[in-house]
Amino acid sequence: MSTALIIFAKAPIPGEVKTRLCPPLDHDEAASLHGTLVLDAVERAKGLPGASLYVAGTPDLAHPFFKVMEGRYGAKLLPQRGPDLGSRMKWAMQDAFEQGAQEVLLTGTDLPTLPRAHLAEALTLVKRHDVVLGPTADGGYYLIGLRKMVPALFDGIAWSTPSVFAETKKKIEQAGLSLGLLPECRDLDTLEDLKAFIGLCGKDRAMTKRTEGALRLIATRLKERI
Repeated sequence: MSTALIIFAKAPIPGEVKTRLCPPLDHDEAASLHGTLVLDAVERAKGLPGASLYVAGTPDLAHPFFKVMEGRYGAKLLPQRGPDLGSRMKWAMQDAFEQGAQEVLLTGTDLPTLPRAHLAEALTLVKRHDVVLGPTADGGYYLIGLRKMVPALFDGIAWSTPSVFAETKKKIEQAGLSLGLLPECRDLDTLEDLKAFIGLCGKDRAMTKRTEGALRLIATRLKERI
């Protein structure tokens, strides 16, 4: 049995994604950027040895965007369900276990500079540890991996706050579980993040040409609005 690698994604619907960047971006620009990041995430994850690719999508798996994930990349589709982020992640991972996965990794899409090597490392770590976490610079995490379901890790967490990683780590320690850590990575949530990633354009091939092109276009438009 292989390890399930779940990309946790929203369809790029204007007004429903990357709203923290609006303004200065308009909703169409934010949705286009989001769609670019999702495609990056799926292409980064596809074809990793020992991994089965899943996409946990919302709001509707019938959206053409997810059908592309399924048809072009061979991703297995899972619905996101639950009242909050923790519940949605928990049920997506539970669904993958129930479909026969030996271990499950779940990662997001707001990661323009995440190296594919971090995902490969996570696939190795989850064989040796009960839980794997990839911390983000803002106090959250960009990846969680489990060898078996631990529902408590998703309950009672103040999601979308700087304490997410610390709270989750404390729960892992309290449960006596072993933890494997990935290198820290910055995600793209705020205008400050957006400016930081724009500043990386052209440096060390940190991003895909697709995302770098999207960021350069945004940078040009932002200058015109000032």
